[in-house]
Amino acid sequence: MIRILFICHGNICRSTMAQFVMEDMINKKGLQDKVYVDSAATSTEEIGNPPHRGTVRKMNELGIPMRKHFAVRLTRADYDKYDYLIGMDEWNYRNILNIVGPDKDNKVSLLLDFTDRPGPIADPWYTNNFDKTYEDVAMGCEGLLLHILDKLNNL
Repeated sequence: MIRILFICHGNICRSTMAQFVMEDMINKKGLQDKVYVDSAATSTEEIGNPPHRGTVRKMNELGIPMRKHFAVRLTRADYDKYDYLIGMDEWNYRNILNIVGPDKDNKVSLLLDFTDRPGPIADPWYTNNFDKTYEDVAMGCEGLLLHILDKLNNL
């Protein structure tokens, strides 16, 4: 099974959105027995909190199912548990490495690295633009799904 962990600062906006979007894509492809997805934070600020209402609104608007989720913090052990640790921006990327240590197995990346437009996904906590965040997250998840499908086909 391929295991993916999406990571952002608080685990209530971008990483949870990516988790739900990716789970929906995986379920529609019938890959839920081959790919596992979860999300986490690099900070402790939102631990125990549910997804941000803006994320919930956007997922509901698009009909993307959400399972019960409460913010958790990334741990050093997650490096061994997951095949992909995917941050949303450079700040997340640096904080991921501060928590898990050296990326000896090249597991850490940014979500938009799987697209032809690498870069950060703006934090809607500050921008309040959950529509733009969704567009970037969806594009990144589509690219990641193609990458995963290629990997599964070569197993």
